[in-house]
Amino acid sequence: MSLECGLFHAGLCSFLVVNSFGRVLLEYTEKLRVLNEIILKAMAKSLNLDENCFLHQFGGNPRLLSTFNFYPPCPWPDVLDANKPHADPSGITLILQDDEVEGLQVLKKNQWHRTPLTPDAIVVNGGDQVEIMSNGVFKSPIHRVPTNNKRERISLAFFFCPEPSSGEIKPAEGLIDDKNPRLYKNVIDYLRHFRENIQHRIARPLDALKI
Repeated sequence: MSLECGLFHAGLCSFLVVNSFGRVLLEYTEKLRVLNEIILKAMAKSLNLDENCFLHQFGGNPRLLSTFNFYPPCPWPDVLDANKPHADPSGITLILQDDEVEGLQVLKKNQWHRTPLTPDAIVVNGGDQVEIMSNGVFKSPIHRVPTNNKRERISLAFFFCPEPSSGEIKPAEGLIDDKNPRLYKNVIDYLRHFRENIQHRIARPLDALKI
């Protein structure tokens, strides 16, 4: 009887913890959805476009992918990256970094630059699909995560992507004229394009869409 009660209490505690975590994650996700919309509207307005220009390409039910990253200490930080150099296939990526351990680095002019730690801040990273929509104005940066030989690191990344049925992802017409030609081809379901090109060992799938 005592064993059964113990198992019942353990199961109940596990359920409560998981259920509580689920509620927190759902609330956090919904707030990030709002933030994603605010960012996309601000980006469009900064280019003198209709504020919903980019949002329309995301469709009514944007795809959201998330990763919870745990990087243990590595004895060979100069040899191994925790996450090799890459660009995100998303529209917008929102990252919650570790409060104490640096990790994310961005490539600019052939040099790696650290992303500063700012507690409780969200790092906003433009992805390949926003680079297409903005006709190259907003870049999808190459970034990486080096390993740390002394401390573990945790991060959460949320990738907002247009829904596949929303139609073609393409440069906004308001950004194309005689002085600013179209730089990218239209594409349907960029995530599929990304996966297929990665399988063919194309280092940056976005380049396959350049005109």
